[in-house]
Amino acid sequence: MTAHPASTQIAQWSRGYLDRHPFLALRTVGGQCVLAVRTFQHMTVDMVRGRFPFTEFVEQAVFMARTAVVPTLFVAVPISVTLAIQFSLLAGQLGATSLAGAANGLAVIRQGAPLVAAILMAAAVGSATSADLGSRAIREETDAMEVMGVSVIRRLVVPRLAASVLVAVCLTGFTCFIGFLAGYAFTVMLQGGTPGSYTATFSSFATVDDLVVTLVKAVVFGVIVAIISCYKGLSTHGGPAGVANSVNAAVVQSILLLLLANVLISQMYLVLFPKAGF
Repeated sequence: MTAHPASTQIAQWSRGYLDRHPFLALRTVGGQCVLAVRTFQHMTVDMVRGRFPFTEFVEQAVFMARTAVVPTLFVAVPISVTLAIQFSLLAGQLGATSLAGAANGLAVIRQGAPLVAAILMAAAVGSATSADLGSRAIREETDAMEVMGVSVIRRLVVPRLAASVLVAVCLTGFTCFIGFLAGYAFTVMLQGGTPGSYTATFSSFATVDDLVVTLVKAVVFGVIVAIISCYKGLSTHGGPAGVANSVNAAVVQSILLLLLANVLISQMYLVLFPKAGF
């Protein structure tokens, strides 16, 4: 007996769905892990042997910084002011207006600054990197490099990874500074707070350990953005439409993974260092 056409179509669609979604997702994650391991291997070997592509690293770092600094500034200021408004209102309701600086500082340094820098890295730097490598892939430049014996990972991915980590750390520090200034200006100038009280409580509760954890987050975020955007760009196919799809997938996946990594790092810090967490 022959199978019913409808049941055959359902079976084919089910196999195609599994291949397009769960299996493809697993292959993507596996490919990104392999790319990350090989990139760090090449980076370590090149640094030891003095073959690190420093010129390309500088060019990529300048390009990423120029791409992300202005958007980060325009996003960090309203978010910092919003946090200052909310925590100032909460401190006023609790009768602890003198602790507004502490609350705003903890919110900006622990969560606000790394998240703003991470999202802007994914949206601006990740999309630009994925589009650049995707354009090279559809023009078959990467295939030509491999034919000539030039490692694509060593030549293209390694300097972008190093530049992404550097820019992520710098953007996070820049966002912390902007967040402090915005919260200070709003609390002191617009709400009539005491400057000495704001800075004293800020420095008392926001410790150096918080800044170290934030910079560790920045390093992890820079690695995530670089690996995902490079993988999506190098695996681009299908012409200009494929480049657009790769950019979209790189941004979405980067933001989701960045938020997950932020939660994991924050919870690990609170569990391992409970006293410092409070």
